[in-house]
Amino acid sequence: MQALQWNDLQDFLAIARTGQLARAAAQLGVDPTTVGRRLRRLEERLGRTLFEQTREGQVLTEAGEALLAHVETMQRAAERISEQPSGQSLTGQLRVSASEGFGTWFIAHHLHHFIDRHPDLTIDLAATSGFLSPSKRETDIAILLARPQAGPVVSGKLADYRLRLYGSRHYLAQRGTPDSLSELAAGHHLVGYIPDLLYAPELRYLDELDDRLSPTVRSSSINAQYRLIQSGSGIGVLPCFIGDSDQTLVPLLPRATITRSFWIVTHKDTRQLQRVRAFSEWLTDTVRRHRQKLLGTRDRTAPEPARSNHLLI
Repeated sequence: MQALQWNDLQDFLAIARTGQLARAAAQLGVDPTTVGRRLRRLEERLGRTLFEQTREGQVLTEAGEALLAHVETMQRAAERISEQPSGQSLTGQLRVSASEGFGTWFIAHHLHHFIDRHPDLTIDLAATSGFLSPSKRETDIAILLARPQAGPVVSGKLADYRLRLYGSRHYLAQRGTPDSLSELAAGHHLVGYIPDLLYAPELRYLDELDDRLSPTVRSSSINAQYRLIQSGSGIGVLPCFIGDSDQTLVPLLPRATITRSFWIVTHKDTRQLQRVRAFSEWLTDTVRRHRQKLLGTRDRTAPEPARSNHLLI
């Protein structure tokens, strides 16, 4: 049998973890045809079929499962070898997956402090509507909206954060300021998520406040929703770390708040890598120091009349 190439084995690992040639190629930064060619070369050298082609993508065969166990062991060994001695600037690559809002408005805002400590480390910040999977090794660290219930991962609560209703000063001057959820439901444009494109049940904000609230201007992106609210398209729910950062937005109905949590998740086999541990510790400390930003810092409007239901305080 011909000698195997490490790059081919890394391509195999990416396909096994993502389940699709296209996703593996995107993760590796190459063309899907290149990944397919390398896979065929690996299978020819081994004399075995490693994947079955299905409508959903690539599924490991028995031979592929056996090879995966060996390659993952090799990958962990390679990662340990590449680790720097304690106290030195870290090198290599670190991938962090976070929700679009938290990744854009919190992590990206503070990340320069971590970069200054480790200038030789390449950092991929995947801040998208959806999450990469630590259990499939698509990412080194994931900041999720709920604690995973299964998989070879280690998770812990990172922080609570608060959300509330906001409207732009321009919109409120034109349409008036609602004094209750009933008035909000009856007389205002609402901005929210597209229901069938929700990537997590924790994003059902308006339903939780009051089942009469239904958005008429909808987007799958929290950043787009922020822009819609800012431009006067309607009133909507935003995390306080987004809404409070814009003085053109007015926080509304102070009792109509929602509390959620962020969870930090790593793969159990890589959580002790220095770069993973260093970032986790830095982010945990940063969140602790900026806790009030996550919970809301803006002055509240005057108290509204008490209500007995539909509110999470």
